[in-house]
Amino acid sequence: MILFQCDYNEGAHPRIMERMMETNLKQSPGYGEDAHCRRAAQLICKACGNDRLAVHFLVGGTQANMTVIDAALRSHQGVISAGSGHINVHETGAVESLGHKVLAVPHKDGKLTAAQVEELYQSHVHDSSFEHMVQPKMVYISNPTEYGTLYSRKELEELSRVCREHDLYLFMDGARLGYGLAASDNELDLPFLAEHCDVFYIGGTKVGALFGEAVVIVNEELKKDFRYFIKQKGGMLAKGRLLGIQFETLFEDDLYMEISRHAIRMAEKLREAFREKGYPFLVENRTNQIFPVMPDSVLEKLSGSYGYSYQERVDDIHSAVRFCTSWATKEENVNSLIEDLKNC
Repeated sequence: MILFQCDYNEGAHPRIMERMMETNLKQSPGYGEDAHCRRAAQLICKACGNDRLAVHFLVGGTQANMTVIDAALRSHQGVISAGSGHINVHETGAVESLGHKVLAVPHKDGKLTAAQVEELYQSHVHDSSFEHMVQPKMVYISNPTEYGTLYSRKELEELSRVCREHDLYLFMDGARLGYGLAASDNELDLPFLAEHCDVFYIGGTKVGALFGEAVVIVNEELKKDFRYFIKQKGGMLAKGRLLGIQFETLFEDDLYMEISRHAIRMAEKLREAFREKGYPFLVENRTNQIFPVMPDSVLEKLSGSYGYSYQERVDDIHSAVRFCTSWATKEENVNSLIEDLKNC
């Protein structure tokens, strides 16, 4: 079966595996104190145009989200998220398990607006019983969102402005960030994120790495004692060089963006095939996640040869599903799916 279910089915880019094998028997300091982690952090700071950033490497997205949020919030504080946000629906209550409520609000195609944050904040501070409720202190967004949509420069500027006006931290989940930066309608870049977010992370697990996320901390308040939180949450990898090597390789010679652009090219080719068949999309986007609305009869025919994710029921005979491409998607597999679509 050819899998288009998610964007981390494959292992790691061959250059990463080669570098890991080359250094396999070399001794180095542990816990992220090695030369590879230091160089990877330097490369990321350079890409962000800011050498004052603190860069930490964690194993996965859920671990990164819960560690950042717990480090930022006091026990009475919560984090604002779109209802579809990963921390709200796909992390088994990881944030809540640490004592912080996720303050979920309605979304439009996975995105939050500055107006929603303003309304929630004002509602809280002007409530006569404010101290009886969880205090909003952080705004969590992801780019791309769970629907593959992207924030524009204007949208992120407005969110950043509201957060700074009300002393809220702005945290961006970048698990699929490479695919967002490579999309044809993208308006953001790493320096812009470093200017407008308090903290964000650059996803490796879904974008070429075997595992790993690079947490980039901009706000000085959040830098303090962060390694304590990494250790406490079980995120301080003894063989930290394994993370450093991967991000060092990804950020040398523009590999991160090169492989992200490949995923977008494959997605565009597949997206056009769905359009030619006349299938509408649950959500329009230009990233690596595609959400066609298809007849159940066609999906049943494809299910024997292709893996995809069910999204939601549209009507009695149609379902919205998700197809994903990745840095490692083979064009021959995309062509195979397109040919079978034509014959359905």
